[in-house]
Amino acid sequence: MALAAKVRTFQLRMKTPETGAFYEMASALCPLVQGDGGIFIVNDRCDVALAVGADGVHLGQEDLPLADARAFLGREKRIGVSTHNLTQALEAEAGGADYIGFGPIFPTTTKEKPDTVVGVAGLREVRARVRIPIVAIGGITPRNAAEVMTAGADAVAVVSAVLAAPDPQAALMELLKVVRLNPSPPEGRGLG
Repeated sequence: MALAAKVRTFQLRMKTPETGAFYEMASALCPLVQGDGGIFIVNDRCDVALAVGADGVHLGQEDLPLADARAFLGREKRIGVSTHNLTQALEAEAGGADYIGFGPIFPTTTKEKPDTVVGVAGLREVRARVRIPIVAIGGITPRNAAEVMTAGADAVAVVSAVLAAPDPQAALMELLKVVRLNPSPPEGRGLG
């Protein structure tokens, strides 16, 4: 459904200690996403990303250090880093991250122990200082996505807004409409 709607970037996030289950899901999804021209990112696991031929990995603050992940994956793979404040965002950029996930912008229910909400003001502060792309995360819905995009996000990451919706396809289409109608301001974009 998301591929048909022209969503281009997908991140597999499975909070399971079972490498086999993670690998099986990644090996099934990677060719599906890449075969339709999408980008497939694996959460946390450089070994799985490399094994399935993913386009990259997304690291949390408690995961493998960015420099070690880069040495393991090489320059051709994308590496994103979850950040929750300006200091972490600047460190990720200086360390060579290709993009950052920043948030939670709003309260979220997809994490057992969520970080402190940073709000749209926190996003604006980071956008003013960071030149790499920012993917806003945490509690983003079709109702607040426009505010997030105009505050400087290059993209949004969502889980519940689509998967927990009564009609996931309608929720996805509404979210895409909002995001596409409210792009990040050109002076704030970190795509250079």
